[in-house]
Amino acid sequence: MNEAFLQFIWKHRLFRAGNLKTEDGEVVEVVHPGQPNTDAGPDFFNARVKIGETTWAGNVEIHQKASDWYLHQHEKDAAYDNVVLHVVRENNVEVKTSAGEEVPSLVLQYPSYLEENYQKLLKSDRWIACADRFHEIDSMALQIWFHGLMVERLQQKTRAIVDQLTLNKNDWNETFYLFLARNFGLKTNALPFELLARALPVQTLAKHKNDLFQLEALLFGNAGLLNEQLLGDDYFLALQKEYGFLYKKYRLKPIEAHLWKFLRLRPVNFPTVRLAQFAALVHHSSALFSNLVEKDNLHEIRELFRVQASGYWDTHYRFNKESGNRPKLLGDAAFQNILINTVVPFLFVYGEYHNRQYLKDRALQFLEKLPAESNSIISNWKELGVSVRSAFDSQALIQLKNGYCTPKRCLQCHLGVKLVNHAFEQK
Repeated sequence: MNEAFLQFIWKHRLFRAGNLKTEDGEVVEVVHPGQPNTDAGPDFFNARVKIGETTWAGNVEIHQKASDWYLHQHEKDAAYDNVVLHVVRENNVEVKTSAGEEVPSLVLQYPSYLEENYQKLLKSDRWIACADRFHEIDSMALQIWFHGLMVERLQQKTRAIVDQLTLNKNDWNETFYLFLARNFGLKTNALPFELLARALPVQTLAKHKNDLFQLEALLFGNAGLLNEQLLGDDYFLALQKEYGFLYKKYRLKPIEAHLWKFLRLRPVNFPTVRLAQFAALVHHSSALFSNLVEKDNLHEIRELFRVQASGYWDTHYRFNKESGNRPKLLGDAAFQNILINTVVPFLFVYGEYHNRQYLKDRALQFLEKLPAESNSIISNWKELGVSVRSAFDSQALIQLKNGYCTPKRCLQCHLGVKLVNHAFEQK
């Protein structure tokens, strides 16, 4: 049984409280188990433990074997001198601090079913470890957990935004442009879109925002997609000529064309179409990020992204290859993807950065108003009987699967805690 399990027992006070004694025979009363420490140092800070007639305030360290104290070289680390109790599964050696003081040891005793339940989770090979018993979980408990999962997911997404903001010296427009571009590429072309945005600053595009053709020349050219010789395609040749001038003017460095992926994509999601739509968005937008922050209505935000690729793309998905006439509008599915993965995280982090709680609340409300995503993860949750009503729910469930179920972090999951604990005790 791993150390994390013992920490779980201690944190949730699942030990046999009426039978606690140190190895020296003194009665132990846990007034407060302390706060879990996720950084270097003892496992629990600010615990309060009564040993015999004395109440101690300090830290608690937990190990499988007492000898792990020396294996981890805690006897040389003054950070462990304030440990008031050493909680172990097996007490095989006396331990001392760097000051030479002996640390009281407590062998942790707990009901056997807790370990049996946890072992079943660890050994499960199902899609999620608790799939066989998931039907026993109270739907209300799952809904309560959704909010924490959703905030956690947003915080993960916003870390990358904060890091980029620092690099961009708090330039919100440039940072938003980088993330928006990446999102335009979907998963398949996210990287080349991001590389393109980094190689073509938003300030350069802004100088040509009133000329859609020049925006297209800049984007397609710096994407490396104008390097071919396509005789007979006047639009392509004109873009090529225009980019040649802009390339020299701004001393641009295009990315490699081979980075772009077309295989196994629906034609409407070809990078050529997405680049043309991105050019149209830049052309029609004015202070896009500032506008997004001011909008509290999803319909108004949708209007900001209601753009269409230029006329050439009505009959093309790729250069020099005609297709049926179909205007290339930025569809609802693409908009929802942008809203979930770019707009909402930026609203959330902007609200946090400027201490505007209403923006963080608005970000979560937007997710509640969007339909749930459709993917394999959500399909599997539905098979387990989970009701997925909105993008808020689907994002929370994606976080639950990727952040807890896949790495089997059951002891950190609210549902896993219930399963291991009494609520799901073996029958």
